[in-house]
Amino acid sequence: MENLQMVPADTEVEIVIADYRDERQGADLLGLMDHYSRDPYGGGEPLLDLCHRELLGRLAEFPGAFTVLAYRGEEAVGLANCFMGFSTFMCKPLVNIHDVVVKDSARGLGVCTRIMEKVAEVARERGCCKITLEVLEKNLPARGAYLKCGFKPYALDEEYGKAEFWQRYL
Repeated sequence: MENLQMVPADTEVEIVIADYRDERQGADLLGLMDHYSRDPYGGGEPLLDLCHRELLGRLAEFPGAFTVLAYRGEEAVGLANCFMGFSTFMCKPLVNIHDVVVKDSARGLGVCTRIMEKVAEVARERGCCKITLEVLEKNLPARGAYLKCGFKPYALDEEYGKAEFWQRYL
C-alpha cells in the first residue's frame, strides 16, 4: 500500500503547468503516471522502466507537449498530459489530452474540473478550436467527469454514428 499524505478535504487545489526539468515536478509526474498505469483503466501494470528513465526528457523535447499538474498542499493529486494537434476542418490548432490522472484520495473534490479549466485556458491562449480526449467506454467515473467539464462523444452527423478511437502498434 502506498504511503499517502493526509491532507484536509478543504485544502486548496493548486494548478500548475509542469516544468519537465524541475526535479520535484518531474518526480510527481512520473509518480502519477505510475499510479495511473497500475490502475485497471491504465493497463494494470507498473509504468515501464523506459518511461521512468526517458519520459521527462522526451516530453521536454516534444514540440507542443505540456502537462497540467494538480496539488493539494504538497501532494501531487492529478495531471493531464497534453499535445498540440491540428484540425483540418477548422484550420486551427487543437489540444489533445492523452492522459488524465486523479488520485483516488482526491476524487470528488473538483480536481479534474480544475485541470480541464487550465487545459482550456492554455488552448484558448494558443488559438485552439477544440480540446480532444479519449476515454474507455466502461470508465464511468471518467466519462461522468468529462461530461461535467463539457466534453461529449464526437459525431459529424448522428446518422453516421460517433467517432471511435482506433490504434495500430508499430
